[in-house]
Amino acid sequence: MKLRERVGLNVRNLRNSRGLSQEQLALAAEVDRSYISEIELAKNSASIDVLERIAVALGVDPKELFNERG
Repeated sequence: MKLRERVGLNVRNLRNSRGLSQEQLALAAEVDRSYISEIELAKNSASIDVLERIAVALGVDPKELFNERG
C-alpha cells in the first residue's frame, strides 16, 4: 500500500471512529470538504501543514496518520 493510500485510510478510519462527517472534519481543519474526500480516496496528497491541522482536528498525534493498521 502506498503511503498516500495509508494516510487516506487512516484519516477516514479516525474520522469515522469519532463520528465526524467530512464536512465537520474539514471545518475543524480549515480545509474544503472536497479536499478531505480527495485525501481519503488517495487522489490528492496533503501538505505537512494540512496533515497537522487534520491530526489536531482528530485529536491525534500527526504520526497516527502514517501508522500501518492491521
